[in-house]
Amino acid sequence: MSILGSLFAAASIRADEIPQRFKFDRYAAILDHSPFAVATAVAAPAATPNFAKDLYLSSAAKSPDGDMITVISSSDKNFRKYLTTKEPVDGFSIANIEWSERVGETKATISKDGQFATLSFNQALLTQSVSSAPQPAATAAQPGVMQPPAAPAVLAVALAVHRGG
Repeated sequence: MSILGSLFAAASIRADEIPQRFKFDRYAAILDHSPFAVATAVAAPAATPNFAKDLYLSSAAKSPDGDMITVISSSDKNFRKYLTTKEPVDGFSIANIEWSERVGETKATISKDGQFATLSFNQALLTQSVSSAPQPAATAAQPGVMQPPAAPAVLAVALAVHRGG
């Protein structure tokens, strides 16, 4: 019995040592401001269509009357705009032209309806026209002497345009 009495006394002491459960209201502040909560997504404004999505430069020229670029669309074959620095054409205007010494690296910033876009030459078309250009053969007048290959028309025009000729 003494063993049973000591076990009962130990059980009653341990019951007092067990902490009481906290009320759930204690954690309400943590739940409201949890650093691990899923952030609610802010609704993004409706995306405005990019007016220059398919546009690229076809040519660029310097002139005493003002600079000129030709803008073409890769999706609409009938779209072609000849823009000058003097005045807008159909809402399109030239904001800036970054001239480059290297062929095909000139860039133009154009604007329409308050939106701006920087256009460059279509590198795929430039490389395609260079690789598909026919190479001239040696002249018959001077056997054994090879003439330097003529520059493809696209590159010749780009060089002439770039140099102002």
